[in-house]
Formats: sequence, C-alpha cells, structure tokens
Amino acid sequence: MSFFTDLAHQYIDGEWRPGKGSWDIIDFNPYNGEKLASITVATADEVDQAYRSAQDAQRAWGETNPYARRAVLERALRIVEERESEIGDAIVAELGGTRLKAAFELHLAKEFLRESVQLALRPSGQILPSPTEGKENRVYRVPVGVVGVISPFNFPFLLSLKSVAPALALGNAVVLKPHQNTPVCGGTLVAKVFEEAGLPAGLLNVVVTDIAEIGDALLEHPVPQVISFTGSDKVGRHVATVCAANLKSAVLELGGNSALIVLDDADLDYAVDAAVFSRYVHQGQVCMAANRILVDRAVEREFTEKFVAKVASLKVGDPAEPDTVIGPLINSSQAEAISSLVDQTVAAGATALLHGSADGNLVSPSVLTGLAADSPVLSQEIFGPVALLIPFDGEDEAVRIANDTPYGLSGAVHTGDIERGVRVGQRIHTGMIHINDGTVHDEPIVPFGGEKSSGLGRLNGDSMIEAFTTQKWISVQHGRSRFPF
Repeated sequence: MSFFTDLAHQYIDGEWRPGKGSWDIIDFNPYNGEKLASITVATADEVDQAYRSAQDAQRAWGETNPYARRAVLERALRIVEERESEIGDAIVAELGGTRLKAAFELHLAKEFLRESVQLALRPSGQILPSPTEGKENRVYRVPVGVVGVISPFNFPFLLSLKSVAPALALGNAVVLKPHQNTPVCGGTLVAKVFEEAGLPAGLLNVVVTDIAEIGDALLEHPVPQVISFTGSDKVGRHVATVCAANLKSAVLELGGNSALIVLDDADLDYAVDAAVFSRYVHQGQVCMAANRILVDRAVEREFTEKFVAKVASLKVGDPAEPDTVIGPLINSSQAEAISSLVDQTVAAGATALLHGSADGNLVSPSVLTGLAADSPVLSQEIFGPVALLIPFDGEDEAVRIANDTPYGLSGAVHTGDIERGVRVGQRIHTGMIHINDGTVHDEPIVPFGGEKSSGLGRLNGDSMIEAFTTQKWISVQHGRSRFPF
C-alpha cells in the first residue's frame, strides 16, 4: 500500500530518511498478514541526531508567539479532518481496528487536537509578594524544552497525538518513538500531519526503532527533560527507574485491571450494554477495559444470561467490514497468549460460559466464571477478549474485590441510586471511575491517569501544563537589598 510505503522512513530534522540500523521492522496487517511496509530501524546515533535537532529547533519555538503556535495546531486539526477517511483506513489496516474503533479513535484525536489549540494560550504566570522590602517575585511558566514520547499499539494515532500536540502547543520540541507494531499510525503519520501543517523542521522527530537496537538511549539521552510513556506497567517501571537515575520527569500511563460493578438495583439491560462495550471494544486491547465484571448475587443469574447472549452475538472477523465488532489481536504472540490464558484458567477450575477459539490472530470472545479467589487471572491485565464474571454479596464485598488488584486505572458502578454509586466509587482505589457508564472514557480537559501500578502523573487539560512546562522564578529588586556583610 503506497500510503504505508510512503511513510516508511525515519523523520529527523525535517527530513524523511532511511534508518541506518542493521535490520528492518516489518509492518504487517494483523488480520490478513499483508506486508504494509518495511522500515530500517534507527540507531542510537540517529536518536542522538533527533534529540539534538529538537534541542536546536526548540529555542526559537519556545520564544514564538503562542498565537503562532496555535495556528500550526489549527492547521493540523484541519488536515486530520480532511483526511479522516484515509486515516481511518490506515487504523483498520495497521492495527486491526474495526470501523467502529477507528471512528472512535479519530473522534478523540480531533477532540484532543482542539484542546491543544486552546492550550497554547493557557499558561499563565504569577506575581507573588516578598518579605523583602522593594522586591517583586515573578513566576513564569516556561517549556521544559524537549519531550520524549513513547506510544503504544492499541490507540497509536490518538495516544501519540495526546502527548505530542500539547507538548508542541506549549513551546516544546518532541522526539516520538511509536510501537514497532504501529510505526505509521503511531509515528510517521503524525509527523506527516504536522509537516503539512507548517511545523518548523526539527520540532517533531520520529524514530522507528526498538530497544534491541538502541537500548535505553531514548531514555538516558541528556536532552529530554520529560518522558511521556504509555504502555505496560512492566516497561513503565523500567522507564521510571531510568528517568529517576537521570533526573528526568516521567509521565506514565500504564495498564489496568478495571472492575465494572453491578449493584442489586442496577438497570440490568443497560449494565449489560456498558459491560460488553467496556470489555470487548478493540478486542479488549484497552488499558481501561473492564477486565472484571462484578455482579451482586441478587441479580447475577439474570445479568449473566443477558451478558453471555449479547457477547455470543458479536461478529468476529474482518475489521474492514462495518458490522464487525471483534477484529484481530495485534500479533500472533498476543493471540497465542490469550488462548493459552483461557485454557489454563479453565483447566484450573473456572467455568467457560463461552470458550473462545483462535483463527490466526482472530480470537473469539470468552466469558469465564467460577474463578477461585486466588486465581492469578484476577490480578492481571488481560489484553484480549476475555471477560471474568465475579459474584459478590453487598457493597463491602464489591469494594474489597475491586480493590484486590495491583492496578488502579478506571472502573464503573451501576446502580439505580446515583449517590450510592458515588459513595461506592469513592471507596475504589483508582484514578477514574464512572457511575452508570462504561469504563473506557477519555476527555480532553479531565485529568486522566491511574493509581498504584497504573501509572504516575496525569494528562489532559491543565495537567498537560503541569507535565510539559516548568516554573521559573525571577525576582526584581526595585529598591536596594541590605546584605549582612
């Protein structure tokens, strides 16, 4: 596909160039195995070039009138709007996203670009009093300088833009490394959008590479002051460790094991719809997905019958077909891991109300219940189409089960009493929780992030200013200070 081959390059200092590494990343369509592109990986030296060009370009960009920066973001938004169909096709082809998922990702991408347009003008300073006579304290918000962004494969276009656009709007330069399974949608496509939007050369660089080639060069390099990483908690811990050792800030958006709680007074038909979407959107490859569906025993039977019936009706197949709900997992290792996890859990005593099967990277949905309280599957993130149904007796037990996980990203509570839901939600140790809704939500101005092993820091809205700017104190002595000697 020419769309992919045209973008199968590194993008450094405003130039499209081949990588100089010793091997190629092959970009495959996960549904049909079609080779989309081949990209020679970037070396550690090219990572250095990307960071140096970003550092050089940022000096002028940081001093650019924020209205001029805003204009670049406005043009980027228009380009995404004009090419929405083409970008949607790319999402379907490169990551196996269904048509519904592609539309969902593009809708959010546009919303976050609109917020970034406004963000360019939002940082404000302060004048603070001083105990010293005649002194004025000015506190400025200034760009951190250069931001390193590492994005995942599940929502690559959105989650790259989510850090890249605000960082640029706030006067920074960026070096972006997309996931090797989605190098175009998560990387070079983003660069192309901003290049066409008139972003000056060097301000956004994209290096398509892998830790096997560059080690920790992307993290250890002296230029970036902030690393924004979205991915697994295992890798996130390593990113945090390296950043701490090099005195860098890290914003980490990591995995989840969210619980969707159905209380005894919930609207069950609505709760079923919310739970099915929350578990199976994009084949369950979503950090906010409802891994665990907790149901009060008083309504367990009715809920379970309706839930299983709805899941069984979901169409599994070609993501390009508009009525497909379950497309392929991102690669064969993920598909094999999910199939093995289901088999092992059933072998250990769980009951499969639906037992999904694998056909290449397509894995049909599973619904498991009857899990032992110490089942390992209850405490881990499942990045695939597997739902765990867990009964409980009363709110206290629901809260205990929901909190019995190392993660704390999202969640939901379904109830006929909104304030009851809020009270339960306040007891769940998680960064985000939704009453009478799904677990999968992201909005441009609401703080997004998790607790425990689900991450550090927040993104979106004013949290972007905290993440991608720093404070600088300049004092002015209008009189004369008195010194002790």
